[in-house]
Amino acid sequence: MSTPFLSLTWTDHVTGQRGFLVVDRLVRGVSSGGLRMRPGCTLDEVAGLARGMTMKEALHYDPDGRYVPLGGAKGGIDCDPRDPRAYGVLVRYLRAMRPYVESCWTTGEDLGLSQDLVDRAAVEAGLVSTVQAVYPLLDDEAAARRRLADAFAVEVDGIGLDELVGGCGVAESVLTALDRAGLPYAGTRVAVQGLGTMGGATARFLARAGLTIVAVADIKGTVTNPAGLDVDALLAARDAYGTVDRSVLRPGDRETPGEDWLAADADVLVPAAVSYAIDTGNQERIGARLIVEAANMPVLPEAEELLAARGVTVLPDVVVNSGTNAWWWWTLFGDIGPAADEAFAHTRRSMRALVDLMLARAETDGTTPRAAAHAVVADRLPVIEARFGWYR
Repeated sequence: MSTPFLSLTWTDHVTGQRGFLVVDRLVRGVSSGGLRMRPGCTLDEVAGLARGMTMKEALHYDPDGRYVPLGGAKGGIDCDPRDPRAYGVLVRYLRAMRPYVESCWTTGEDLGLSQDLVDRAAVEAGLVSTVQAVYPLLDDEAAARRRLADAFAVEVDGIGLDELVGGCGVAESVLTALDRAGLPYAGTRVAVQGLGTMGGATARFLARAGLTIVAVADIKGTVTNPAGLDVDALLAARDAYGTVDRSVLRPGDRETPGEDWLAADADVLVPAAVSYAIDTGNQERIGARLIVEAANMPVLPEAEELLAARGVTVLPDVVVNSGTNAWWWWTLFGDIGPAADEAFAHTRRSMRALVDLMLARAETDGTTPRAAAHAVVADRLPVIEARFGWYR
């Protein structure tokens, strides 16, 4: 495992909360990766996520595209985003990280933070933008910034396009796996952990594709209905943290304890909330045959080995949830315009090709999808380095 380009720990002088930044590598002097805020966040966690971002960037390398991959990075703050002091911590963290955001780290929303909140805090911290480090790489900075701003202003059914593209990519990953297995969408049952940005959008796209969402979990617990949940009603009843107002539940909907989503009578599990959600103990409860990692690092490696041994396929986060990051850059660099239809079509096409490539490689090599994704990255990184260099 290589040493990251940059790894640092910051302590807030007001609250004592800690924050972290890891830049795994730079490509053309720039890296990409979101900023998360959650209690218990660690430097090791952020380092793992930064390595994952290097992989996500490499996986979306298209030699003919305007968007060229950046290096991988990640930021993290050990703080509860619901804490009334959290916003002040966020502003002070960004102020401390300002030299890196200005020069080499492009960032945005991740677990516990919304893009609006990050943008507001960035302005208070004296930043032009959280992606300003990439501006020198753009052919026409003004047009690119306008295109991205226009894309962020687009709403579909009252939900921002930026909140939907990631879930569109996760859903397309599920559909691609079903198509390769020859399984119909109708009758396929899905359980989703987390109804925040990624989980909510994933549930929305899967339900509209004809799959049945039989369980969703949030911080209050799990809501189940073997006949299928009313996804649109649940999404409309969420608060800013993805928690569903239980008053909208129908007579057939049941409330059960939080971890019951694992044991739901489902064909597909989508962990879309926190890291390390599936471990060696609770993996025994899983009856689904396909786990699709919408969250970052939700399945521990030891648990994945046990799941694979009993025939459960895990589609890895580095592929599955890479659509949001790629959409930012496709839009900014000008591969696509700001329209929703164009964004969804490009996301679906790119994610389907990537998941197909990964699963075909896994079959050929006789390995897991994760090992296959790592093999694709190993093939592409030298190509990127030869073309753009690698600053370490």
